[in-house]
Amino acid sequence: MTLDDQYAAAREAGRISSVAIAGERGLRKRAGDYSDLLPPSIDATMLAGLAQSTAAIAPTCTPEQLRAANLASLWVSAEDYLVERASSLAEVEQIAARCLAVAGGAAAGDPLGRLLAEVRDELAATAAYERLQPVWREELRLMLDAEITEWHWKTAGNALPPLDEYVGNAHNYGASWVNVTHWIRTSDPHLVVRHLDALLAASREVQQVLRLSNDLASYDRDRRTGDLNALLLVDRPEVTADLAVRTERCRELLRGLEDQCPVEAGYLARELAWTTAFYGKADFWGAM
Repeated sequence: MTLDDQYAAAREAGRISSVAIAGERGLRKRAGDYSDLLPPSIDATMLAGLAQSTAAIAPTCTPEQLRAANLASLWVSAEDYLVERASSLAEVEQIAARCLAVAGGAAAGDPLGRLLAEVRDELAATAAYERLQPVWREELRLMLDAEITEWHWKTAGNALPPLDEYVGNAHNYGASWVNVTHWIRTSDPHLVVRHLDALLAASREVQQVLRLSNDLASYDRDRRTGDLNALLLVDRPEVTADLAVRTERCRELLRGLEDQCPVEAGYLARELAWTTAFYGKADFWGAM
């Protein structure tokens, strides 16, 4: 790499860092406003990590364009924490029903709903929202249904699912819903609608890879907190091998989308690369 190449690369890294810092400041304000909703493990380091991830995955976006994805990521963490603290399946189902109502336009009646309404209202001002709101709500429904499924597994004693079924429930990770949130805020709605089925399929495949990558990074914490983890189902070499196969399948799907919707395919490719590399050395969450 020449000095000029290094200079250009460093300038680009600096620009992306400035976007991440702006995103982090926004997240800190929202986290402060919702401090009673969020787990104590959502610390400054985690908020910085979330902001860095969106800035790196969508490097041409401004802080304003990334606000919806940042808020959605924060909301996923809050929702997951609330579900984990629930005392019964009925309570989990009530959380899901309230959230779906807010996503459909209902007034929010609790802090989780108010934060979701912030995301909804941010998207409602965009040209894509009217056409893609049903898709956004459906991805949210899939995420909430997956939370209910995992609740069943966690309370079923030794009746744990096989690995394929567990990974198939990766909607509870929330990445695909955040992806749709980002596309509504930033993408050409006509292009997204034209390639929607392929983009959703690729987004959900990427989400499964991220679920497994997260499990490899968070196994020790999950054992302490009683959360499910792929390493509770099979040994690490099997998870690693499955992850490699799924990663290559994702990359092949994205190559097929590169010409039709290069911005969205590039976003998913960077999400796949950045997040798996991050989980190879770190984890978003602090001590629980």
